[in-house]
Amino acid sequence: MSLNLGELRDLLTAINQTDIEELTLKSDDFELTVRRSLRVSPTPAPIISVVSVPDAGASLSAPAGSGTLEGSSSATPTPTPPTQAVPPPKNERKLLEIISPMVGTFYRAPAPDEAPFVEVGDRIKAGQTVCIIEAMKLMNELETEVSGEIVEVLVQNGEPVEYGQPLMRVSP
Repeated sequence: MSLNLGELRDLLTAINQTDIEELTLKSDDFELTVRRSLRVSPTPAPIISVVSVPDAGASLSAPAGSGTLEGSSSATPTPTPPTQAVPPPKNERKLLEIISPMVGTFYRAPAPDEAPFVEVGDRIKAGQTVCIIEAMKLMNELETEVSGEIVEVLVQNGEPVEYGQPLMRVSP
């Protein structure tokens, strides 16, 4: 398998338009790994404007004399017009989110006739199973990495979920 600079540029552009965080291509001649890191702010805030900034993990330097690739770190972001900030709520609590690690179907209980793993108001500990996500006929128990009180369950039982989708909110 050979990959020229134009094909590589097209591949990076296509990856940048998806939520793919990591891609590895392997052949007998080479191995290419592209990683994108997500920057998460410590407190949830509404998105006011979006600026397209290249990801450091998706940049490659071109061979000498061939210019630079789109998305390389030498690109300068375009300034955006000023926007009005939304004031935070007065009784703002820092809530942690339990995020779906995969695409699948969300289930709150181990079986349809059994009680849910957790309810709003329950105290949970790190390592405790809080739900099941079914992916390709495999039932994956999701264990939480946080401790605290369940404040909100964001997904209904039996609903499909996406990778990275918040499932529950927890007050630490």
